[in-house]
Amino acid sequence: MPERKIYLVGAGIEGWEGFGAKAIEVINSADLLIGHQRLLDIFPDFKGEKQTFGDLSIMLDLLKTTEKRVVVLSSGDPNFFGIARFLLRNLPKERIEIFPNVTSVQYAFARIKEPWDDAIFVSVHGRGLKGAIDRIIAADKAAVLTDEKNSPAVIARELIDRGAEGYDVYLCEDLGLPTEKFTRTDVRGLAELSSSPLNILILIKAWEPTLAHHPVMGIADDEFSTARKLITKQEIRAVTLAKLQLQNDLVLWDIGAGSGSVSIEAGNLMPNGKVFALEKNAQYLSFIRDNLKKFSSKNVMLVEAFAPEGFDDLPNPDRVFIGGSGGMLEEIIDAVDRRLKPDGMIVLNAVTLDTLTKAVEFLEDHGYTVEVTCVNVSKTIGLTEYKMFEAHNPVYVIAARRGEE
Repeated sequence: MPERKIYLVGAGIEGWEGFGAKAIEVINSADLLIGHQRLLDIFPDFKGEKQTFGDLSIMLDLLKTTEKRVVVLSSGDPNFFGIARFLLRNLPKERIEIFPNVTSVQYAFARIKEPWDDAIFVSVHGRGLKGAIDRIIAADKAAVLTDEKNSPAVIARELIDRGAEGYDVYLCEDLGLPTEKFTRTDVRGLAELSSSPLNILILIKAWEPTLAHHPVMGIADDEFSTARKLITKQEIRAVTLAKLQLQNDLVLWDIGAGSGSVSIEAGNLMPNGKVFALEKNAQYLSFIRDNLKKFSSKNVMLVEAFAPEGFDDLPNPDRVFIGGSGGMLEEIIDAVDRRLKPDGMIVLNAVTLDTLTKAVEFLEDHGYTVEVTCVNVSKTIGLTEYKMFEAHNPVYVIAARRGEE
């Protein structure tokens, strides 16, 4: 006997509106209707059996074995942060038919009269807040589904801490209910607001703090907070970024990120990419946090970990910059080699001949094609009424590409 179809039917924002003729036909011919009580109450004259949502594993066991014609009611579009993801992951797709309705997010954008096709959608229900904030900061428009722990006010305070205040904010509460409310404010205003547990937060970028005063690439060294001027200097940074051959949407690991200067400019150069700045030295952590905030780095994530131990939870990289190795260069190259994507690149800077020799040897032993560029920089200094050049120590920029002869 062929397995019965399972129908997922979305209800409108107020519950009763928006059902198509086919959806109504499916519901009327069902043997079993499953959903939250407020959705079941939409159909007081339903002739079959009703069952409220409970333990998902119990419901799944029922759906796997039942011969009844089952309709599962959901709010809006079951595919949008809804029950469809769970069922599609656990049941054959050919058993499932979906009838979507207007989502609460669509409704909220319609009510505030803003297009939503260029927005990103973030849910913090039962999820960590850091990843959500990273995604919001990287976007110009975001719709956020919050929960009681990660409330709109908590999200606002996190945005303020990250220096990302340049949003117009719409707090959309109790959508479709008699208590429906829309509040327009800014991020600092949102931090002071209490909100209904039933809310959607919409953030629309209005301005970029401080960024108008700084170039995308070539930020002056003294603009960065750092310890004892230990920073990848502007000219070396430019060559390093060129050798990394960055593209718009790559994943970059910056190992031993120090003040974060390379991470910050790399993030500017690939706005849809992700940069993971690994740093564990307590001396640098406060500096890198200050710099990430100052330059409103949207897509740079600080990872407080030693290399290579901190690699486990990171996505595989397309590019890796090794700014500092803490005496673990060979172990770091071993670990990176296991994770680097095909055609990936490793770039590292060496000041001493010992580091240069070891790095080239380790990389070639792992099958990389290595190119070394010696960068000699001299800059003018004032000497009474004359100017002279002052030479800096040469830096060896080592670029290694996988997959080339």
